[in-house]
Amino acid sequence: MCGIVGAIADRDIVPVLVEGLKRLEYRGYDSAGIAVLDEERLRRVRRTGRVSEMETAAGEQGLAAGLGIGHTRWATHGGVTEHNAHPHISFDELAVVHNGIIENHDSQRDQLRERGYVFESDTDTEVIAHLIHFHQKQGADLLAAVQSAVRELTGAYAIAVVSKNEPDRMIVARMGCPLLVGLGDGENFVASDVSAIIQATRRVIFLEEGDTAELTRDGVRVFGEEGQPVEREVHVSDVSLASLELGPYSHFMQKEIHEQPRAISDTIEAVIDDGTFSPELFGDDAAEVLAGIEGVQILACGTSYYAGVTARYWIESIAGLPCEVEIASEYRYRDVVAKPRHLVVTISQSGETLDTMEALKYAKSLGHDATLSICNVPESAIPRASRLVYYTRAGAEIGVASTKAFTTQLVALFTLACTLAKLRGSINDEQEADHLDCLRQLPGSIQHALNLEPQITRWAERFASKNDALFLGRGIHYPIALEGALKLKEISYIHAEAYPAGELKHGPLALVDEDMPVVVIAPNDRLMEKVKSNMQEVRARGGELYVFTDDDSEFGPSEGVHVIRAPRHVGVLSPIVHTIPVQLLAYHVALARGTDVDKPRNLAKSVTVE
Repeated sequence: MCGIVGAIADRDIVPVLVEGLKRLEYRGYDSAGIAVLDEERLRRVRRTGRVSEMETAAGEQGLAAGLGIGHTRWATHGGVTEHNAHPHISFDELAVVHNGIIENHDSQRDQLRERGYVFESDTDTEVIAHLIHFHQKQGADLLAAVQSAVRELTGAYAIAVVSKNEPDRMIVARMGCPLLVGLGDGENFVASDVSAIIQATRRVIFLEEGDTAELTRDGVRVFGEEGQPVEREVHVSDVSLASLELGPYSHFMQKEIHEQPRAISDTIEAVIDDGTFSPELFGDDAAEVLAGIEGVQILACGTSYYAGVTARYWIESIAGLPCEVEIASEYRYRDVVAKPRHLVVTISQSGETLDTMEALKYAKSLGHDATLSICNVPESAIPRASRLVYYTRAGAEIGVASTKAFTTQLVALFTLACTLAKLRGSINDEQEADHLDCLRQLPGSIQHALNLEPQITRWAERFASKNDALFLGRGIHYPIALEGALKLKEISYIHAEAYPAGELKHGPLALVDEDMPVVVIAPNDRLMEKVKSNMQEVRARGGELYVFTDDDSEFGPSEGVHVIRAPRHVGVLSPIVHTIPVQLLAYHVALARGTDVDKPRNLAKSVTVE
């Protein structure tokens, strides 16, 4: 993986491909390339590094054509080298770009070698190119060759294929990885993300599992898994070009951190407008689905998993329902005891996270019919596979390290907890009104937390020379410590771990010395005194404390204890407010260390492989 764009038109599409790849840079990548049909010649340019380097090379070679494909690669099979970069070519006749992983590539490679094919890369993708070429040699046209080839592949893929023998069309296919077709006037496009083609069209078709499609200048035909023609709905994307631009900010992560008051306001708008926690927020038949729920099972990965861990406290304390939270990649391979009366909640920013999608499929195979997706991308795969959906309205998130997606997921999960509580009679009208008021005040509290940035910047200068850090929290703020440690390691490359503060004396305390900064999430709640005791354990070992607390807490800074006060304690939504300081800390530490904030090494935005 990581990003695909392609176009067929009666104009030069090289600028379209380059611009599309630039808009896909946020997904994380290590090389880029394009292949075009230029006067019946297949020409290719690939470079490791940034898209701009590939763009320069394409300009120097004078590439111009009306049909082509492009790709940004995040290495899976084979190292970061030019010969492993996409597109991959077979016999100078056919080019392929591919997202995903082909699990049976070794056996396919052996068969293709016996047929006389020579491999120039270490990738699984080159197998696809040669396999399609082989079927063409047997007499199949490009569409039939692609359809035959993908039937022999095991794994996940989104592919786009062009052939110099059929210069008037492009063939694409998907299984397990997102792919969409963009519709234009006398031109058509393909991409793994709508942002890659939004400058050319807003009319898109989301391909479904097993689909193949033929793109010509005049139209698009889609075929189902069995090869039969099918109709797919045309959607008009509401992604704005403004959301894909930096504006006055230095990085997308900085922009997205500061967009959180608006993102949260948009996400809670329907709740506030209704003035109640209504089941209809989650779907037309949500009241029926949620009424008989006896528990909740949350499945997610990474930051979304930490959102789920936070939600467990709300669901159990507010709704009075048992809640289990599991990493999707573990759940899908475990012998799970099915609980059909439990609501299965999947959380994914992109709606395409492969492990989460496969975990949902597994849960449904066990008889879980009550399924809910919390997602930021309309019409993505996971919401389409779920019975109920709650869309966060964070807008496009470009930075690889998730920020506004996380806080809007928390808002959605809090809304779910309150809705379940109301259905069960676990909260009365007064309590519901209090929770609604907390939501109304949340954007303002987030803005106050953003105003702490100058103080956090000064902390970041002290962190920049460190190699390790500990994050501590208790109760519902422990997942925020986990998220803080994740953000710091993702973009600053400082090794960071998070623990429940009560676990400090059960091992992590051995790591504490003057070179190990300890970040503590210490709101003024019922566990404050317990957290104070844990901080004393750190100070007694010479550790230096960096404490995020509330304006109404009773302790201040002292020797070896640095304190930043967030707005007054905001009660049940305190975890969301305390997320902002740890995001800002990670961002400014990364700046101080000179890392690539929006494109951290080795990471990708949309994880569509295992």
